[in-house]
Amino acid sequence: MAVKKNAPLTERRVTPMAGPQPTSPERRGAPSKQIRRFTIEQANKTLPLVKRVVADIVQVHGKASEIQTKIDATPNGTTARSVLQEQLELTIDRLDGLLSELHDIGCELKDYQAGLVDFIGRHKGHDVCLCWKLGEEKIEFFHEIPAGFAGRQPVAQLEET
Repeated sequence: MAVKKNAPLTERRVTPMAGPQPTSPERRGAPSKQIRRFTIEQANKTLPLVKRVVADIVQVHGKASEIQTKIDATPNGTTARSVLQEQLELTIDRLDGLLSELHDIGCELKDYQAGLVDFIGRHKGHDVCLCWKLGEEKIEFFHEIPAGFAGRQPVAQLEET
């Protein structure tokens, strides 16, 4: 599920997210930042922190999805719906904070449910994505930027330059 941002509270909702996305989830007020490039070693060193943040993102996103389901089943104009909408707003704000943490590390979330993250790396003189998913112990795959998750290749084939 993706979060509909910048909508009034009465219209904010969590919507389905079909899987790995070609771009990172939209964040309110995300400042532009110079791209950070990682070696495999550097990216793997960030994983203890990235794992904690991504696990929280997956959990908080799940909570937002549950609240949205309850909102959808609650009649408009009721106190219960207003309370649920306030809970959703707080949960989305928490999700935004976690996404900011991940952005500050220098990587991008590609999928809320799977906890899929890309780090920018180098292969034969051009940028590629070093691809990691929640549950993996280390970064074991990379892919060309336009290829996405389906184009993952083992890092043993990576020629960092």
